[in-house]
Amino acid sequence: MPDGLAATSILLLAAAAGYLIGSVPFGLVLTRLAGLGDVRRIGSGNIGATNVLRTGRKGLAGATLLLDGGKGAVAVLLLNHLAGPDGHAAGLTAGLFAVVGHNFPVWLGFRGGKGVATTLGVLLAAAWPVGLIACATWLAIAALFRYSSLAALAALAVSPAAMAVLVDLFAVAIAAILALLGFWRHRDNIRRLVRGEEPKIGNR
Repeated sequence: MPDGLAATSILLLAAAAGYLIGSVPFGLVLTRLAGLGDVRRIGSGNIGATNVLRTGRKGLAGATLLLDGGKGAVAVLLLNHLAGPDGHAAGLTAGLFAVVGHNFPVWLGFRGGKGVATTLGVLLAAAWPVGLIACATWLAIAALFRYSSLAALAALAVSPAAMAVLVDLFAVAIAAILALLGFWRHRDNIRRLVRGEEPKIGNR
């Protein structure tokens, strides 16, 4: 098998594996196990930690955050390990598609979350200094302005620049795609932020 074809096959397998890992809807699973019904029927209808928090169960929201971030990290680290010499590209590709799987899970009719926690997990596993910068940005903006969406947008925006300084062009491209995807998923939030109608953290 030619080297180019082998590398392409590895990336395709990484994309498929990442998508399947990312498509596990932890927010929905946890809220149902807790007897709270379908989290998609409350708040924003999202399956992510921010909407799980609207159930009033901070522990469940925290668990959702960790598990959603964890599946992004697992996708990167697993494919890094399995792909051998092509591990860097395969891990980043798997991470990208883990976010795609979270946002558009086949099991839920392609209606999932916004991918922020999963993206942060990907960044932490792919290049932990970049992940820490993104997480610190989220925390700082959230503490200052109390808008989860604004904090997410800031964290997404800073990650390609951090990758450019600390990693390589392929990682920059993946981080940029993740940022663009995140901004697109937050387009309604952006409109509400502009109009001053976005709910703050802790408000339903």
